[in-house]
Amino acid sequence: MKWPIMTFKMKHLSILGSTGSIGTQTLDIVRQYPNEFNIVGLTTNKNSDLLLKQIKEFKPKAVAIMDRSKTDDLLNFSSAQVYSGIEGLNKIATLNEADTVVNALVGSVGIEPTYNAIKSKKNIALANKETLVAAGSIIMDEIKKNDANLMPIDSEHSAIFQCLNGENVKEVSKITITCSGGPFKNYSKYQLENATVQGALRHPTWNMGDKITIDSATLMNKGFEVIEAHWLYGIDYEKVKIIIHPQSIVHSLVEFVDKSVIAQLGLPDMKIPIQYALTYPKRLQNLSKSLDLTEIKNLEFKEPDFENFSCMKYAYEDGAIGGTMPAVMNAANEIAVYAFLENKIRFLDISRLIRKMMDKHKPIKNPGLNELLEVDRKVKEETKVIIEEELIIKN
Repeated sequence: MKWPIMTFKMKHLSILGSTGSIGTQTLDIVRQYPNEFNIVGLTTNKNSDLLLKQIKEFKPKAVAIMDRSKTDDLLNFSSAQVYSGIEGLNKIATLNEADTVVNALVGSVGIEPTYNAIKSKKNIALANKETLVAAGSIIMDEIKKNDANLMPIDSEHSAIFQCLNGENVKEVSKITITCSGGPFKNYSKYQLENATVQGALRHPTWNMGDKITIDSATLMNKGFEVIEAHWLYGIDYEKVKIIIHPQSIVHSLVEFVDKSVIAQLGLPDMKIPIQYALTYPKRLQNLSKSLDLTEIKNLEFKEPDFENFSCMKYAYEDGAIGGTMPAVMNAANEIAVYAFLENKIRFLDISRLIRKMMDKHKPIKNPGLNELLEVDRKVKEETKVIIEEELIIKN
């Protein structure tokens, strides 16, 4: 990863996914520092009501909504230019007035606008895991070609970035990504077989959107973060470890060849890494609560269970294979998670479906963007068909 060298001036932001969890928290920071940030573009999937409120408050030049059926909701009441669909996302990601694009989208839909934003010389603040998981090689190549900066918003990768800042990555012996363990960290295989949607959505430490919360329950999110670490920092997979840390206070650790370890700590509050990504290299006052270790008292760590939470194992496997394999894993996971949220499949069916689609796929070694997006589309369609066929058999 090229370490950003920035002089801080007012940043002009396009926020992709402004009505979601990361997007709304990003706007909270913009409210706190109106002289530091200017909003030029916003997007939503389908929440036109909230987007209209954001338009009224932040007065962006242009907005986009993925759900084309709701375009009229914006056209009739918005002062901004209105776009729709994936073309709309790409338009907001490449606005001339924007210098920084915050990608707070959920799913592989975040890949194409990130790619186009980079080609348009935008700096990227990235919360969308799927961009690097599915298209890491393509995205990082474009970052280098276009001399763009990519700042991670993810709490774990923000932590790693801070631990590595000013250090020589070649002197790293190990990166350890921490994991709360999710709501099912102490569950047996039998308990996981009967895990409910309601239980999976009760994350013990973080407040997030539904999709990432389910990924946190399966620990797929940790697998994603391993692949992200590989692309962000050029670290071999065998040097990236996962450790269960239920308190979510230590966000990641980096060990160097001299056996020194640097860790980044903080309360589990996404506004901290979001603000760091937006204001780097400056640090501005944050209104979040300060960490008091005397209140925390205990910090626990233990090895993850790769057998009951096999999604982590698949991520290491697919990351090592490379090519289109991580995109297949990601696409199958995306469809399976939403099927689980709709009570169409059981909790352990998520990992089973991912394995099934992995086993069917013959990886393409060096795909272009269009080739990779086509694999993403086909795997999603095939996964949906399998789910529907199994539902018919059950019923």
